Order: sequence, then C-alpha cells, then structure tokens
Amino acid sequence: MTKLSPSEQKFIQALQCSPQGFEFRNWSGTFRSQPEFYLAPETETQIIELIRIANRHHLTIKPIGSGHSPSDIACTNSMMLSMDKMNRILAHDPYTCTLTVESGVRLHQLHEMLQQRNMALSSVGSISDQSIAGAIATATHGSGIFYGDLSSVITHLVIIDGNGIRHECDRDSEGDLFDAARCSLGALGIITQVTVQCEPAFNLHAVQVPENLDDVLNNLTEVVESAEHVRVWWFPHTDDTVVWRANRSNMAVQPSPHSYIRDHLYGFHYYQLQLYKARYTPDDIPRLAHEHFQNRFARRLEWIDESHRVFNFDCLFPQYVNEWAIPWEKAPDALRQLRIWINKEARNAKGVRVHFPVEIRFVKESDVWLSPTYGQKVCYIGVIMYRPYGRPVPYKKYWRAYEDVMRTLGGRPHWAKAHGMFYYDFVKLYPRFREFVDLRNRCDPNGVFVNDYIRRHVLPPDHPLTTAGSAEEEGHSITLETAHL
Repeated sequence: MTKLSPSEQKFIQALQCSPQGFEFRNWSGTFRSQPEFYLAPETETQIIELIRIANRHHLTIKPIGSGHSPSDIACTNSMMLSMDKMNRILAHDPYTCTLTVESGVRLHQLHEMLQQRNMALSSVGSISDQSIAGAIATATHGSGIFYGDLSSVITHLVIIDGNGIRHECDRDSEGDLFDAARCSLGALGIITQVTVQCEPAFNLHAVQVPENLDDVLNNLTEVVESAEHVRVWWFPHTDDTVVWRANRSNMAVQPSPHSYIRDHLYGFHYYQLQLYKARYTPDDIPRLAHEHFQNRFARRLEWIDESHRVFNFDCLFPQYVNEWAIPWEKAPDALRQLRIWINKEARNAKGVRVHFPVEIRFVKESDVWLSPTYGQKVCYIGVIMYRPYGRPVPYKKYWRAYEDVMRTLGGRPHWAKAHGMFYYDFVKLYPRFREFVDLRNRCDPNGVFVNDYIRRHVLPPDHPLTTAGSAEEEGHSITLETAHL
C-alpha cells in the first residue's frame, strides 16, 4: 500500500473512478491486473501531477482506452488512468481537413465528430472501440496498399513525458519525438491530444466474392491493386477464401445484406456453441470451416455505406490472436508454408486443428519509427483461435509454427498482440529501434511507464530497469489462460 501525503490522498480521491479492488481485464480475457489506483483525469495539469506522484512513490502509471489489445501492454498493478473524460474536440481546420481531439476520444466517437464536419478517416481497422491514442500507440491499421496505418495520419501531438514535461510535436518541432511517439507503446509518456489528417467524407462500395486461395496467391499483385481497399479471409483446412474489395463511391447507400439468422444466430451464437463442443471433438473443426464458408461466404455480396460502417465488422467473441507484418511480396510464400503445416497437422490424429479465418491485409509504408510499416509496404497476416464462452483452447503449437514462418520472412509482430520477440530481435528489424530506446531513457529515466510488457520486449537485458525491476514494486500482469495448451 502506497503511503501518500494528505494532499496527495485528497488529490487522488478526487480522481478515483472505481472502488478499491478494481480489476482490469483486456477484451480478449487473456490478461488482467489489479491497479492500486484507478483514476480518471480530465486535464493535462492533473496528468502532470499524477506523473510527479508516481515518480515520488516509485509507481508505474499506464493510461488505458478500451483495453482491446490482446496482450499485457496496458497492465499495471500501480496506477491506471482511464482517459475517457479527455474526449473533447479542440480544433477543426476545414481547409487542411484536420481535426484535433483529446486522446481519450474513441474511434466510434471520432467517426461521429468527423461526420458532423463532412470528413472521414481514409482507412479504418476492423473495430472502432479503441481510443485514438491507444490505436496509434500500437500502429493500428486497416487494409489498402495505398493507405497507411492510423499512426501515419497523425500530424501533431502533445505528450507528457516521465519527468512531467509537456511536449508539442510535429515534423518541424521535436521531429524525432514525433516520429517515435506516433507508435510509442506507451513507453515515452502520456499522449493528451492529437491532430488527425482526414479527407472529405465518402461512401464505400464493397464487393465480397469467394475465390480459390491459389488463384489469389498466384495473382497477388493484381488482387492487391484491384481496389483501393482489399482484404482476404482464408479458411484453413480448405482452399477457400473470401476477397473483400472496396472503393470510394458517389452512389447512394445500399446497406449490407446482413441476415439476423445467418450472421447473428448461426454465425455468432451457433458457431460459438460448435467451437465449445469442438474443444472435446477437435476433428470437427475442419468440417466447421467448410460448413460456414458454404453457408455464409460462398456467394457474392455487395453493399454501399458510409466509410467507417464498411471498414468495421463484428469480431465475434473473445479470442487468442496473433498478427505479424511481412514485406507484402512475401505473402504467398508465408501462406503456402502455413497451409502445408496446417494440412500436415490435420493428417495427424493428435495434430492441431485451427479456426478460421486467417486474415490477410495490406498497408502502405510509413516513416513512423516503430510501425511495422516503417520503410516498407506490408502484408499483415493474422491468425486466430476463438475462446468460446471464454474457455481456453489449444493454440500455442499453432502460434509457434506461425511465428517461425513469419520470423524467417523478416516479419514484425503487431505491437498490440502477445508475441515472442525481444530487444535484440527488434534491433535487427527496426533501423531506429536503438534510438527509440535512447529516447525512452531520456523521456522516462525513472521508469514510471515501464510495465512487464515494456521490460520484456523493449528494454535491453542489461538495462537497470530490467535487472532491478520497473517502478512497479508489487505484482505483475497476470495471464488468465488456465492452461498452457
């Protein structure tokens, strides 16, 4: 228990947003932590004072948004900050098509703010539950080889470092901090506001068609460049894929042909029940992949809607997920290797049976230091194992095989996901990684932003905050996996 002064206690109590004993769990239910303080600041001044308190008492401080990252990147047992009250619009420039907002704004709120001003984000990922600061902290991305990730569309930001110093950054002012902070992993400070480069609002015309995996891989360049935004879902244990293409359109809205029975009752609830039963009868899994493809995806679908409504889709229920980016031209090699391994396992009576889909997306290169897109156009390949009703399923053998493939092809893991890469791996993968760590040392010399994730993946093994532990004195983030399956 931290011994605060009377003035500190009064200050902390005014910001308390939950009773003692609050437990944070990420959306996928794979990690939890129990912060001693769970606070909701409303101003930069309050955040600066909280950082000073954290320094005085050797506490770790971590801001959170939706907690959607399926890793322990947001976990701490010391001081956790909900940024939900920092959700104001600060500035709007219709001529440059930019909007400045506080960092706690959720993406779905941002869509509404932009829509009211006839603007939109150029590319959006699968969901819009995250805060804008959380999304850029891990270089969240959509799909479209001509469009960058969310970190790349930030033109200005404000960050408060571990010394309690406020920095305003853009390309012309503190440029190195700007390029590092646009994908900071929460290691450099607390971002309080961002300016987002947008474009005039637009509708997207989406067409989704079934295609053969080999046809896609043999003609990948044509597929990737066949529309402004392209996404591929492969159904393991089959050679079936769904190719989703979307282009800007002036046509009137034609809502998605969503079926409550097919997509909700069958595609969500019944599928979850099937996967729960398959925990005991895993040989059913290949049949389920074929069955759901035929019943839900083996036909052409077409719709037109506001851009963010087309970009987003239902990610179903909690899951283990792993995703890496590789140079996009290496995607056919990666997917063929993965198919060989999955099919070999399927022939083994005790082998792994994997869930669909394998999601394949494409993103333009950027100059954000720690974005997986730094200096290269990439293909993100994401694998998934659902956790029906929150129950564990075997996934670690699949993850090892998948990561082996991605690592040998120069892959960079998505920072939000749990992965097995560490300091010396990243020094080889990211030309500016050592500079990032040096900048972190200057921005946070006492380690108030260092949690288990940062210590494990970012700091060198001989760093004082690694060998001596971080500022967090008691406890660590805890995985909720009940078995190492």
